[in-house]
Amino acid sequence: MTNKSTKLERVGFVLVALIVLLQGFYGTFAFIDPAMFSAVRGTELFSVIDADWVKIYGSRTIFITLIFGYLLYTRNYIVLMWGALFAVVMPITDGLLAYEAQAPFKVVAKHVATIAYLLIIFFVLKKVIAQKIEQDL
Repeated sequence: MTNKSTKLERVGFVLVALIVLLQGFYGTFAFIDPAMFSAVRGTELFSVIDADWVKIYGSRTIFITLIFGYLLYTRNYIVLMWGALFAVVMPITDGLLAYEAQAPFKVVAKHVATIAYLLIIFFVLKKVIAQKIEQDL
C-alpha cells in the first residue's frame, strides 16, 4: 500500500513551510538590524542599549523555526496542527503591543493576518489528519 500525499497535504505543507521560512527570516533579521526589526514589528526601540532584547527574541524565533522545520520535515502534522493553534498567542500579543505603541494600522493588520493564517494552517492540517486516518482504515 503506497501512502501518496494528497493535494490538501501539499497545501498544508506549503503553508507551514512559508511561515517557517518567514520566522527564520525574522529571527535572522532581529540579529542583523535590531532597531529596524523593531520598527517593522511595530515597537520601535527608544535606546540602542535595548537591542539585546531584540536579539533574545531573534534567538527564540530561530529556535521555534528549527523545531517547526523539523516537525515539517518529519511530517508530524498533529503537532504542527496544535502548534499553529497555540502560536496564535504570539501575533495576538504582538498586535496588542503594536497597537499600544501606536504603530501604523498596517502593522497591526499584519498581526491580525498572521492570526488568520495560523488558523487556516490549523484547519487545513486538521483535515489532512482526518484524511490520513480515513485512508488508514
